[in-house]
Amino acid sequence: MEQRRPPEYILEVFADPSSVKDVVKGILHTIFFHRFFPSIRPRTRDVLDLTLPVVEDVELETLIDQRTAALVRQLDTSSDLGARSTGVRGQIAVQFFEKRRRKAWFTKGEEEVCWEQWTLDVTLATPRTESERAKVRQAMETMLLRTAMKIVSTVNRDKDHIPPITTSETNPFPYQISTNPKGDGWGARMGIF
Repeated sequence: MEQRRPPEYILEVFADPSSVKDVVKGILHTIFFHRFFPSIRPRTRDVLDLTLPVVEDVELETLIDQRTAALVRQLDTSSDLGARSTGVRGQIAVQFFEKRRRKAWFTKGEEEVCWEQWTLDVTLATPRTESERAKVRQAMETMLLRTAMKIVSTVNRDKDHIPPITTSETNPFPYQISTNPKGDGWGARMGIF
């Protein structure tokens, strides 16, 4: 049986160096708020005059903090190399998996199959003057609102691909957050890159 490609949702965001960490964390928490299935107590956090949901789970928050810090370091390093004028870019991807029984002749076990992926394309904006800073902040607020609304409309619209919960584990669907994921070329499929 041929395996279907999971749906991938691409979110394009930009932020200035002082806000990039908060913006990325806010978007990741918004995704997880809608796709994290253990019971949670709803919390919120203000990011750029916008109130976003937060998932209070120590393991998840630690992973989000680590991946966001890695992305910010990568963006800072790239911007130090002189790419400021062209806009420094980075990616962070969130994948959700289901555990399936592996069906092979001589092996038994489980495999994790991705059922949804979110890719965040992050561009670092570097305003030079105070008027540019104000324009960038206004644009960041508008972009963050649009991105949050896109996440909400997407999760409400696209539900048919979510696999049934077949386990009594606290979190039935493992997840992965990666920075600058490799492409889907032949090298990635063969495990070379």
